[in-house]
Amino acid sequence: MQQVARRLTAAALLAALALATGCAKSEDDADSSKAGSGDGGGQVAAEPTKGAETCTAGRYGAKKLDLKKATVGFSQSEKEANPFRIAETASIKAEAKKRGVKLLTANAQSQFSKQISDVQDLISKGADLLVIAPLNSDGWEPVLKQAAAKKIPIVTVDRQINATACKDYVSFIGSDFVEQGRRAADRMIKATGGKGEVAVLLGAPGNNVTTERTKGFRDRVKQKAPGLKIVFQQTGEFAREKGQQVTEQLIQSKPDIDGIYAENDEMGLGAVNALKSAGKKAGVVKIVTVDGTRKAVQGVVDDWIHGVIESNPRFGPLAFSTLDDFTQGKKVGQSIVIKDGAYTPANAERDLSKAF
Repeated sequence: MQQVARRLTAAALLAALALATGCAKSEDDADSSKAGSGDGGGQVAAEPTKGAETCTAGRYGAKKLDLKKATVGFSQSEKEANPFRIAETASIKAEAKKRGVKLLTANAQSQFSKQISDVQDLISKGADLLVIAPLNSDGWEPVLKQAAAKKIPIVTVDRQINATACKDYVSFIGSDFVEQGRRAADRMIKATGGKGEVAVLLGAPGNNVTTERTKGFRDRVKQKAPGLKIVFQQTGEFAREKGQQVTEQLIQSKPDIDGIYAENDEMGLGAVNALKSAGKKAGVVKIVTVDGTRKAVQGVVDDWIHGVIESNPRFGPLAFSTLDDFTQGKKVGQSIVIKDGAYTPANAERDLSKAF
């Protein structure tokens, strides 16, 4: 514990020690050297990416601030019909309220052009600091230019932007998405015995989450289970309805598919709906998803979903403690990776209350 603690940023250490309350323990932890225990019931535990550099206000060119006297702008990317986004926004709002920080919020409603104008509007309304959950990884130049002119620190959560850390933004806080893909592959290999045909429901194009979850899954299957063939791959855009539509097409072309890897829970739940409508029995098609929503974990309990790799959305405490340290002149990690758990048939019923 002492060795790990020394590697944590001050922000992550405070969050991990003060707020970690439990975890969704995973029977697949032994299958992956980096699989974290997660924190399904509260704030995530986190540590800097190995070898990652730190950032300070002096290096960034920002002025020291008293966070309690500052205004923080939060830009949410997607419609809050998705439980992940609901939990993410709630966490940011709750932590701002707890700390007595003035918070301005905006929701882009899954429109990237709106998110750019949203953030520019937050700046014009006087935001001293920004927390952004990016919809896309590219296209942020107008915002970065405007924020740089005013030396406004930016922390991104959940998704990265393609820019330079400690120059264009301070820190990225999120999961290791490649590792999530690997762990999903481990679950799928275990469920299928490493043989058969599987499909991939891709997330929305244009962001690092989709790219990295896909890479982790494909590389792990190729490495560990050459007898498991990926025979279908199509975007479900991280949406339940689209995931259902794509799975309906899949069933028509591949009626005997053995497994489905859905890159988020919403698409996985859409796949379940399609399988039910097609008269499939629970558990015949092995489904593995990523997120950790209550309905998906219930799907594991009901045997419709074989496993859920957690991607914890409760960024509020860690985002604000990172900003607090940064505004006081302390070092913060440029890349802070959270530790996620997993829900499996062995723990889903027990840990259902920890899902979001």
